[in-house]
Amino acid sequence: MSLNDYLLVSGLLFAIGFTGVLVRRNLIVIYMCLELMLNAANLALVSFSRFRVAPDGMPDYHGQILVFFIITVAAAEVAVGLAIIVALYRARQTTQVTEINRMQY
Repeated sequence: MSLNDYLLVSGLLFAIGFTGVLVRRNLIVIYMCLELMLNAANLALVSFSRFRVAPDGMPDYHGQILVFFIITVAAAEVAVGLAIIVALYRARQTTQVTEINRMQY
C-alpha cells in the first residue's frame, strides 16, 4: 500500500466525520463524529511518519509522537465532553441540538 492509499482513507474518514457534525442533531453522534475526525488526522500523521525517512536513513517518528499527544488530548476531551452531555441531558432531558437553545436552566 502506498501513502496515497492511507491519505485517501484518512480523507474519507475526515469527510464522513465532518458531514456527521454538520448533518446530525444528536449530541452523542456529533461527539462521535468529532472523534472520527481526530482519528482521521492521526491516521494521516502516522502514514506521513511511516513513509518519510530521515536524512540518516532511519525512520522519522515525529508524526507518531504527535499522535500520542493527540490521543491524550482526545482522552481529556472525552471526559469533559461526556460530562457536559450528561449535565445537559439531566437539565433538559434531551440530547437533540435543536431542542437545546440556551445554556442556562
